[in-house]
Amino acid sequence: MITTKLPLVCILACACANSLASGQAAQKEAERYALMGQQALAEGQYFNARDDFEQLARLQPNMAEVHATLAVIYFKLREYEHAADEARKAQSLNPGLPRLTSLLGLSLAELGQFSDAVPRLEKGFKYTAEPEVRRMCGLQLLRAYMGLGRNSDAVMTSLALNKLYPDDPEVLYHTSRVFGNYAYSEMEQLHVKAPTSVWTLQAQGEADETQRDFDSAIVVYNHALKLDPERTGAHYKLGHAYLARYQQSRKPEDHDAARGEFLAELNIDPDNGNASYELAQMSADENDLDQAQRQFEAVVARFPEFEKALVGLAGVYLKNQSAGRALGPLERATKLDATDEVAWFRLAQAERAAGNRDAAQKALETYRTLHASSNPPNKPSAGDEVTPQQLGSDSQP
Repeated sequence: MITTKLPLVCILACACANSLASGQAAQKEAERYALMGQQALAEGQYFNARDDFEQLARLQPNMAEVHATLAVIYFKLREYEHAADEARKAQSLNPGLPRLTSLLGLSLAELGQFSDAVPRLEKGFKYTAEPEVRRMCGLQLLRAYMGLGRNSDAVMTSLALNKLYPDDPEVLYHTSRVFGNYAYSEMEQLHVKAPTSVWTLQAQGEADETQRDFDSAIVVYNHALKLDPERTGAHYKLGHAYLARYQQSRKPEDHDAARGEFLAELNIDPDNGNASYELAQMSADENDLDQAQRQFEAVVARFPEFEKALVGLAGVYLKNQSAGRALGPLERATKLDATDEVAWFRLAQAERAAGNRDAAQKALETYRTLHASSNPPNKPSAGDEVTPQQLGSDSQP
């Protein structure tokens, strides 16, 4: 069920009142029902409004505005079949009445009549100026497209909705479901069409990593490499899985295996910056700072906007007592990713070492804000493309 606020009520109800006041319905009884109905609408008493407008519709069966207002009331009361019937009556009497197409589309969607609803909802979503009506049409379009198996259209509408309503929780909830369903559907197709392909194996390995099942991921990635030993990126993924398992189990053989796979990747693809970054970070973790500095500098020279590499290089500079050299990479890193708490903490360290007290305090305050909101702080995820930079025991200022 899509949440509705129905700004149509006031708009169509006012149109109905104006038509009656103009003399089109002069009978006193009709005027009485109209006034009572308007009062009930204004007070949000939709059951009373429904009764009054049903009486008014019997007295004024050819007044389009009465049927349009009644359609809105029925929709608000979730009597969608009646809402659709009244919307059609209103359109037949006055095709020019605004927003009836959207209202009819919304009603049909709630009834599950997606094929009939879609063209009306598409029109409402594309051309309606009122944000809330457009939002409702967009959300119902998602339901209709998914119900009809039109997954690609649902994804495109989700992208449009996210752009129009980036902070709307309901929009974010429904669009995230569409994206998830679409991804799952595509993966299922991959398994059906090419169950033994390297692409299927790669997808399976990535899924295993996400579940932190590194043993399975390593088996699958090795299988993929047997099928295609020269496949770019495959050795990197295998190395990433070994490194993740090492961080979990601390077995030295996994650490060595990870290094070997990253080197193997660079033999196939010398421009794989992720593999170069991981090797640099491994050197830094082993406290081989001169080697780590050379490696990080090479990565940054090749990929100047590699944010994590900039932060890693700055960390090596700080350990080498070269805080002044760390300022440039960290300033660039915080511009590239203003949410990286490690970058801000290291920037505070570098600014303090350089004697810039105010700048150091500002960077430290930003770090504290980010650190307080992170949950959990600095913990690498299996889904990370590369190993994130982390703070050690010096992370508490």
